[in-house]
Amino acid sequence: MTSNPHEELTLTDQIQSRLAKLERLREMGRDPFTVERFDRTHALQEIHDRFAEMENSDVAVAGRVLSMRDMGKAAFFHIADQTGRLQIYARKDDLGDQGFEAVRMLDTGDFAGVTGFVFRTRTGEISVHARELTVLSKAIRPLPLGKEKDGHHWYDLTDVESRYRQRYVDLVVHPEVRRVFEQRAAILASVRRTMTALGYIEVETPILQPVYGGATARPFVSHHNALDVDLYLRIAPELYLKRLVVGGFEKVFEIGKNFRNEGIDTRHNPEFTMLEAYESYRDFPRHMEVIEQIVSEAAMAVHTKTQIEVFGQELDLTPPWPRLKLYDAIRERAGIDFAGAPDEAAAREMAEKAHVDVEGITGFGKIVDEVLKTRVIPHITNPVFLYEYPIELSPLSKKNPVNPRMVQRFQAFAAGLELGNSFSELNDPMDQRERFQAQLDAKAAGDEEAHVMDEDFIRALEYGMPPTVGLGLGIDRLAMLLTGQKSVRDVILFPQMRPEEPGMRPEEPGMRPEDSGMRPEDSGTRPEDPAAAPEG
Repeated sequence: MTSNPHEELTLTDQIQSRLAKLERLREMGRDPFTVERFDRTHALQEIHDRFAEMENSDVAVAGRVLSMRDMGKAAFFHIADQTGRLQIYARKDDLGDQGFEAVRMLDTGDFAGVTGFVFRTRTGEISVHARELTVLSKAIRPLPLGKEKDGHHWYDLTDVESRYRQRYVDLVVHPEVRRVFEQRAAILASVRRTMTALGYIEVETPILQPVYGGATARPFVSHHNALDVDLYLRIAPELYLKRLVVGGFEKVFEIGKNFRNEGIDTRHNPEFTMLEAYESYRDFPRHMEVIEQIVSEAAMAVHTKTQIEVFGQELDLTPPWPRLKLYDAIRERAGIDFAGAPDEAAAREMAEKAHVDVEGITGFGKIVDEVLKTRVIPHITNPVFLYEYPIELSPLSKKNPVNPRMVQRFQAFAAGLELGNSFSELNDPMDQRERFQAQLDAKAAGDEEAHVMDEDFIRALEYGMPPTVGLGLGIDRLAMLLTGQKSVRDVILFPQMRPEEPGMRPEEPGMRPEDSGMRPEDSGTRPEDPAAAPEG
């Protein structure tokens, strides 16, 4: 409920007025909800772009009404479609009594179809002079498009949580938001073009899985009634894609949803989109080249250049990107030399001396990861690859033959964002079983994000898998980078949120943070999370 009774009354009055107009349209035989189609000849922006050749031409256009000006026997109103907006000029003399009355039944938010001719008004605005108008749909609830009486913005969709909840309204009121998602679509199309051009085959793997794996994360659990078994929403497609490599697919990729039962903040949503890819007979440096190509070509698709400004920073995404060992980066930025730490206790002592809070964090690798997330990543601007990671962070990766405590893995970062992750895949079934067992031990000790044993995957490896490199790249993170959005929620059409409380108006400004599903402490990186991108 709103705190101002006048505001609630005003909204109710508007809805009742619109319902009365709908009833009048029905009495006139012009029920908008019975209209099945309207054949447009042109998009609205096309009329602007081609005005010189289209002036005085007959057109049929349609869109949502954004504004109205009633001038007695004439009216001006603007409509908008996906391409842009256009003014419509309507006269009673042209439309007749009933046709012009239909114009007067229009409200902002309604959809209207107009046939007429293109012209320019005396003020110079490109417009369509209406000869016929069809009300295509009636908006019963008013859009938050402007001011109410006395300049009071009582129904303005500015509260960020309300915008996420009512994305359908947000897209109407804030066209710049729609452009972000148009850019996201261009990014996705570019990624697919790049992967296909590189010879990868796109595949689909199960979302419901009997055994979860492929990353360190807590899964969502469901129950299949017919089989009477628990199933898990996938946290990563990795283990299934590797099964395909065993089956003879040498270059495969999948773009799809992953699900992790974890917190929500500016970088994390429980449902997110990932690219995962695998290539036989190659090692992890190969996927550095692939990520460079994916990101630079996506930048070209959105910006037509690889030098862009993001978050007030100038970024150069042009390949090649620098390569730096993980421990070297930590030593340079945080002054900690984990290469000299023999065990978890030593790593913890080093982190604490550097004033990194690692309380409650267990495991050598997770301590290293915490230092990485808090002391290194936030200071990265231009893209860089960090490689060679502790084995505890990568239970599915090949060991470094020189230092078996490390694995052949890299992560890609830019503008403080983790973009992707890759490693040379473990294909030794005996080693894999040992690492799964170590994960089970960690799980028994309280690590809720540890891997479980996947006997079928081990069996697949026992049939033989060639040397293979795997890649995971976060599509949401890439969209954040290339559209300049600081929150992952701004590149996800319908981000996950706490259900609305009974009686809470979606459009109510001033929503409490706890109503959104976002924890008050969520302001950036979550210390409890492992690497943000799933393991390759």
